[in-house]
Amino acid sequence: MTIFEELKARGLVFQTTDEEALKKALDEGHVSFYSGYDPTADSLHLGHLVPILVMKHLQLAGHKPYPLVGGATGLIGDPSFKDDERSLQTKETVKGWVESIRSQLERFIDFESGDNKAQMVNNYDWFESVSFIDFLRDVGKYFTVNYMMSKESVKKRIETGISYTEFAYQIMQAYDFYVLNQKYGVTLQIGGSDQWGNMTAGTELLRRKADTQGHVITVPLITDATGKKFGKSEGNAVWLDADKTSPYEMYQFWLNVMDADAVRFLKIFTFLSLDEIEDIRIKFEAAPHERLAQKTLAKEVVTFVHGEKAYKEAVKITEQLFAGNIKSLSAKELKQGLSNVPNYAVKSENSLNIVDILVATGIVNSKRQAREDVQNGAIYINGERVQDLDYILSDSDKIDNELTVIRRGKKKYFVLTY
Repeated sequence: MTIFEELKARGLVFQTTDEEALKKALDEGHVSFYSGYDPTADSLHLGHLVPILVMKHLQLAGHKPYPLVGGATGLIGDPSFKDDERSLQTKETVKGWVESIRSQLERFIDFESGDNKAQMVNNYDWFESVSFIDFLRDVGKYFTVNYMMSKESVKKRIETGISYTEFAYQIMQAYDFYVLNQKYGVTLQIGGSDQWGNMTAGTELLRRKADTQGHVITVPLITDATGKKFGKSEGNAVWLDADKTSPYEMYQFWLNVMDADAVRFLKIFTFLSLDEIEDIRIKFEAAPHERLAQKTLAKEVVTFVHGEKAYKEAVKITEQLFAGNIKSLSAKELKQGLSNVPNYAVKSENSLNIVDILVATGIVNSKRQAREDVQNGAIYINGERVQDLDYILSDSDKIDNELTVIRRGKKKYFVLTY
């Protein structure tokens, strides 16, 4: 199976410009390619992972990646399928985000070994020295307004309004492709399906200005079995930065994927061979309650993004929380596993009597309810039941001298911090 055939079999190819020519180029030699990432935040998220995985597959097949961080285009904002114009960020903010994204990309692509080791590029390096007049003369003249307005990403914004700044974004991205072609021989661009218009503007510029054929692969917008856009967890993006989405949270995200999606996502998001995935599918469909596909998916993706140590820690937190073994976890681990539960900062003037603290933290709304819960065995301190109404929290109840975990009933957790 060729690399292009494998990408298609995995569901990683949505559109291409000239499939036969691209397949021939990938089969017959080493192709230099790029994928761009604008710094619209200080971290990439799960939606960016798909083109990153395509880059990795292509690099493993011997092709050379040029990951691009958009230090210039990030100052402008891509209008593609956005309802409103992005807020412009300061140069200092974007510069900081560029460095964060650069360090993330370096975790996923090999920059160290082989003739096809990756080379990071930043489009601010060439846009910084281009004058407005030169850009209009050397690039703008190759695009008609009719051509630019024909792009679906622009059409959708014409009715509500689009600034010239965002309107010009597509020819900036086109110029990236041209510069990378001229400097490094790049002939292939990888991007999301919403980037089709910007990416084909690049092949058009290569054709007209350099008499060169460029290729495009767009990856599909990933949706779950219900058609919902994938990569959101309770309304929030699943980030690749461990400080924004912890390895435990990411592990839980994959563990809770619907059965109907699990095997398909194994093809998209992991490097397991298609034969290995087929074996998992057979076992999974025979015993779906064991969730083999989801567990494998969670293991492979968390290990790829955060490393094996973080994966093992996520499994430990999951198992110990499920068993109620709070004291077997460190404060750091508990902060991951209980990041979404209510927190209460204990003040020096607070009474540490169990009844008083339950009311003060809002765990219950009255002393009467607090007393009932304690006497009925519904209150646990660090996993251990407390039924003494005179119980006083002490230093021995502080895990790593940082926090105490209170559980009410079977599943309601609360964290006290000091």
